Amino acid sequence: QVQLVESGGGLVQAGGSLRLSCAASGRTFSMYAMGWFRQAPRKEREFVAAISWSGSNTLYADSVKGRFTISRDNAKNTVYLQMNSLKPEDTAVYYCAMRIGTFMAASTGREGYNYWGQGTQVTVSS
Repeated sequence: QVQLVESGGGLVQAGGSLRLSCAASGRTFSMYAMGWFRQAPRKEREFVAAISWSGSNTLYADSVKGRFTISRDNAKNTVYLQMNSLKPEDTAVYYCAMRIGTFMAASTGREGYNYWGQGTQVTVSS
């Protein structure tokens, strides 16, 4: 059974930084592309960033491009989201997800992911 556990969320002032981590178990992590999504109150869950199984391919939402960086450490079965220059509009619950199928490229669509973590709250104050 796949388990994804996010950590690193919290309260930060605008302009600050946070690094989210997502530890995976139950699959050979290095074979799967991973993604980060977020959901703000009363909004749909939206794509943030994704990384291919090898780490060679990354995708970002336009709203976070240049501020957020996704990376992975396959030896630690962990994917990270470094968030810099945070804005109040980044406030949301952040979820990591594992993509369906092995050796896949990064993907922006929610339908491409079949395992999700429980989420970690990120709150950015103005």
